[in-house]
Amino acid sequence: MGILSWIVFGLIAGAIAKWITPGEDPGGCLITIIIGVIGGVLGGWIGTQLGFGDISGFNVKSFLLAIAGSVILLLIYRAVKRK
Repeated sequence: MGILSWIVFGLIAGAIAKWITPGEDPGGCLITIIIGVIGGVLGGWIGTQLGFGDISGFNVKSFLLAIAGSVILLLIYRAVKRK
């Protein structure tokens, strides 16, 4: 259930990341959702590496990690795409 939960979290986290970091995205809504999914997986991996626990399912800590990973990835995407 670990990777599946990060994908679902990522779908939601992509929308929340877009809300947290408003602005015009170069790729539109679909790219934001994809970034959310990848950011959710990235946030889960980083959280696991930093010792916040393993990917165990749906909980608040996991959801916050997914949002953080999505925001970070969205900001990186914007910085790279605008150059």
